[in-house]
Amino acid sequence: MHPHIEDYALIGDLQTAALVGRDGSIDWLCLPRFDSAACFAALLGGKDNGHWRLAPAAAGARPTRSYRGDSLVLDTVWETPTGTVKVTDFMPQRDRAPDVVRIVEGVRGSVEMRGVLRLRFDYGRVVPWVRHSDDCRVAVAGPDSVWLSTPGESTTYGKDFSTRSDFTVSEGERVAFVLTWHPSHEPRPRPIDPFQTLEDGLRDWHDWAARCRYDGPHRDAVIRSLITLKALTYAPTGGIVAAPTTSLPEELGGVRNWDYRYCWLRDASLTLNSLISAGYLEEAGAWRDWLLRAVAGDPADLQIMYGLSGERRLPEAELPWLAGYGGSAPVRIGNAAVDQRQLDVYGEVLDSFHIARIAGLPSEPHAWNIQRALVDYLESNWREPDEGLWEIRGPRRHFVHSKVMAWVAADRAVRTLEAHPKAGGDIKRWRAMRDEVHREVCERGYDAERRTFTQSYGSAELDAATLLIPRLGFLPGDDPRVVGTVDAVRKELSHEGLVRRYSTEGSGSVDGLPGGEGTFLVCSFWLADALALTGRRTEAAALFERLLALRNDVGLLAEEYDPAAERLLGNYPQAFSHIGLVGTAFTLLDGAGAD
Repeated sequence: MHPHIEDYALIGDLQTAALVGRDGSIDWLCLPRFDSAACFAALLGGKDNGHWRLAPAAAGARPTRSYRGDSLVLDTVWETPTGTVKVTDFMPQRDRAPDVVRIVEGVRGSVEMRGVLRLRFDYGRVVPWVRHSDDCRVAVAGPDSVWLSTPGESTTYGKDFSTRSDFTVSEGERVAFVLTWHPSHEPRPRPIDPFQTLEDGLRDWHDWAARCRYDGPHRDAVIRSLITLKALTYAPTGGIVAAPTTSLPEELGGVRNWDYRYCWLRDASLTLNSLISAGYLEEAGAWRDWLLRAVAGDPADLQIMYGLSGERRLPEAELPWLAGYGGSAPVRIGNAAVDQRQLDVYGEVLDSFHIARIAGLPSEPHAWNIQRALVDYLESNWREPDEGLWEIRGPRRHFVHSKVMAWVAADRAVRTLEAHPKAGGDIKRWRAMRDEVHREVCERGYDAERRTFTQSYGSAELDAATLLIPRLGFLPGDDPRVVGTVDAVRKELSHEGLVRRYSTEGSGSVDGLPGGEGTFLVCSFWLADALALTGRRTEAAALFERLLALRNDVGLLAEEYDPAAERLLGNYPQAFSHIGLVGTAFTLLDGAGAD
């Protein structure tokens, strides 16, 4: 049986990341990038698909864990009948090769430890050839090579194609393991000093966290979310992945299992807002620059997502040798939604550049020309149906959120020209477009009888994305249509006080997939924002506190939450959820709304 998703903690080096379970097992790691094939894939299969466990040898030891201060260094402390031991896990920000460092430290008495390393390249499918070299074990298979630096003679190679380490650590002793990947055709990278690297990493993380401008009652939660967003950043390009995992299910045993190891334009403006609000202009600038490179080209070819470096082809495939998390098959890599038509992304891009401009980020000379081309294309195409924000795999529709984001695109273009008249562009035409979109949405996307905006034109279904209407400036928070929409969404899409994206039940469901899903955490944060913006600040704060309580013991959130089973669902940790947390914390800090 798989551990619960919330049983995992995250470590990473700003180019990839690993999930470490409460039991001391690293069950997911892709090398050398977030989107590379996994060498530990037990998360989506079994232990034979690759993992690395390091824990007390005796059964029954009790672990407690925490990140060390404001860092991505994980400490797990084990209490045993013979003593106490601490295992410190981290990935240093790499110079060249990716490393996973695990340091075992005796705290009290003495503890017998056991390490079991099963490397399985290509998502748990390929068993490497392992040999001994000096004080290391070397595993090679095709393009992949891994070196394990081990403590002397303690390591043996088992008949089950695993590397085992049995040793005893006493009070005051420290034993370090370093796992290093590199291309098999290249020489071994220069070994690192694990203890010095630990000190350097802690200092760097603490210095980075100290730059946070949030100074409110939820500082610890905000900083942990920002550290998580930083950990999901691919440093060479500035791109931010939606999550470091693939195929963690939206419903246990279901088929809604997607690969999130890519960069979505839908996250762009909200991510920039969070980074800029918190004072991380360097990171915001890197994300803005990634966005600018990714969207360059023919506006008609704009995609909803891209690879870490802006790659456009992300072909979807299934891995039948992996049973899936909790039997949730199929396991997918790649994402066919890359080919969908989602008109809202034009608004996301224009809003992102507008946010960056207001924040004072220096602009590239050609950036405005790209934005002009995007608005001009949207002017001729916003009336078309699309698949919408949630990437439905059913028929295209006129989604209200997509139309609202078309309004955002025109509005931000108009506001840019009002501030910079010499920039160039047809402000009269764009104002006309903005007015026409607004008028049509209010006429065709609003149900006057129920007093709510709907999911799409002519539909009775609701959509949590309409909660963003006041935040985007489409209508003010005190507009009766906004208040009615917030009330309707809370009534019809709420499950035990948390919000689903839309209904997956009945004939009105649009996504074309069987089964259901959990409540969507970012939508619940959007509800808290909307409550504050409509003047119900006390209710907003209460919902925010409830959402904070859903984080696991080290402050992480997945994409969704199942209130009935009381467990997290979906890919993990999820950037969108942590972006929502930071955004709502600032909304409440700014005093939006009043009871």
